[in-house]
Amino acid sequence: MTDTGNNGINSLVTYGLFAAWALHDTEEVLYGPRWMRENLPGLRERFPGVPEAVWKALGSVDDREFRAAVGVMAAIVGSAAVAGHRSGGRSAFYQGALNGFGLHGLVHLAQAAAVRGVTPGSVTSPLLVIPFSLWARGRLRRAGVLRPNRGRDVLTGLALAGGATAVSHAVARRVTRRARSSRPRF
Repeated sequence: MTDTGNNGINSLVTYGLFAAWALHDTEEVLYGPRWMRENLPGLRERFPGVPEAVWKALGSVDDREFRAAVGVMAAIVGSAAVAGHRSGGRSAFYQGALNGFGLHGLVHLAQAAAVRGVTPGSVTSPLLVIPFSLWARGRLRRAGVLRPNRGRDVLTGLALAGGATAVSHAVARRVTRRARSSRPRF
């Protein structure tokens, strides 16, 4: 998986996005829903300014829906990695996903700081998410294909990560609700 046919950008730079994401999201799948169930009451108490709708939305995500959302996100990140590979790293979709992935690692660290503890995703973020994103961006920069980043690009990267997460959960909720409603009841 280390061919270098496109500007010296090898598959580790492009498909590595998907691999790093998969390892990171394994942490989230293993700990996310359970952590939220166990910590939601304390979070509500600690952060009373958060709208009730946010707490209800977070509390309503069960394990099946969460795993389904991760599956939808896998399709998004996988598509970005393929686009990156096919374009030699030039794809705006790939670079946006790479930026969003790295920035979302910073969000995980901010969440852990806010709750003063370990949160789902906060272990692999400093060990994998952020280092991979910086390494891949460095490789793209050395190959001369990294798009310049401005302040608005940071906001765009965060918005893309947030939007992809929202779409993933919306699709997952619809799929899991449909599956639940179509099961025979005994």
